Amino acid sequence: MCRHLGYLGPAVGVGDILTRGSHSLVVQSWAPTDMRCSAVANADGFGVAWWPGSDDEAGGKDATSHRSVAPIWSDPSVTDVLPHTRSQAVLGAVRSATTGMPITHTACAPFVDGGWAFSHNGVVADWPASLSTLAEGVPVTDLLRLPAATDSAGLWLIIKHLLRSHSPADVLRRVIADLDISGPGSRLNLMLCDGTTIWATAVHHSLSTLIGDDEVLVASEPFDDDPRWTPVPDRSIVTATRTALTVESL
Repeated sequence: MCRHLGYLGPAVGVGDILTRGSHSLVVQSWAPTDMRCSAVANADGFGVAWWPGSDDEAGGKDATSHRSVAPIWSDPSVTDVLPHTRSQAVLGAVRSATTGMPITHTACAPFVDGGWAFSHNGVVADWPASLSTLAEGVPVTDLLRLPAATDSAGLWLIIKHLLRSHSPADVLRRVIADLDISGPGSRLNLMLCDGTTIWATAVHHSLSTLIGDDEVLVASEPFDDDPRWTPVPDRSIVTATRTALTVESL
C-alpha cells in the first residue's frame, strides 16, 4: 500500500533522493520489505515534491511536483532530469493502488497546494463513507475539485481544509481520531511537509527515521543499512526539522 520518503537537509538533487541507497525508493517500488498488507509491489505510479530555491534557502516557497502513472523505474526523468533539480526538502512516494481505485497520475502522491505537500501510505477502511463526517466542513467547491476518486485524495482535501485553521500536528491527530471511529482498521501513515518541517504518522504501517549530521529522513522503509535508522512505534506522530525530531504517541 505505497511507500514514501521525506528528506530535509542540505540541497541535493531531487532524483538523487529517489535513488539513494541499496534499498532506494525505486527498489521499494518492486521489492518492498515491510508492506504489512497483501500488496507485493508499488507499480501504479509515483510522485515527488520539492521546494525550489537556492542552496542557502529553506522553506517559504510553493512546492513543485512531478507525478506519473508509470512505475518509477520506467520514468527517465528520475535519472536524467530530477538529479539536476536541487532542493533542501523532498517528499517522494511510489503507489500501490487499492483495488477499485483509479490508476492515474492525479491519484499519485504527493498532492501539492501552495507550500504544502502530502502523501498517504495505507488505506482508509470503508471509504468513502468513513470520511463523510470529516468532509462535512469542506466547502462544496473544494470537494468538486477532488483530483481523483481515491481515499488518499479525499484525505488531502480534508487535511488541506483543516490546515487553514489548525496546526499540522493537530490536523493529523484529528483525522486519525475520527477514522478510529468511522473507519477502524484504516492504515494511516500520513506525511505532510511545508519545506522546513515534516509531520508523519505511523498507524498500522511501518515507519522509520534517521537523523544525520545535517539531515533528517522519515521513510516507510530504510533505504540502506545505516544503523542510525530507528523504527517509529505504531500509533505515533513524528515532527522533524533539520535540527530536531520528536516522536509522540497519538
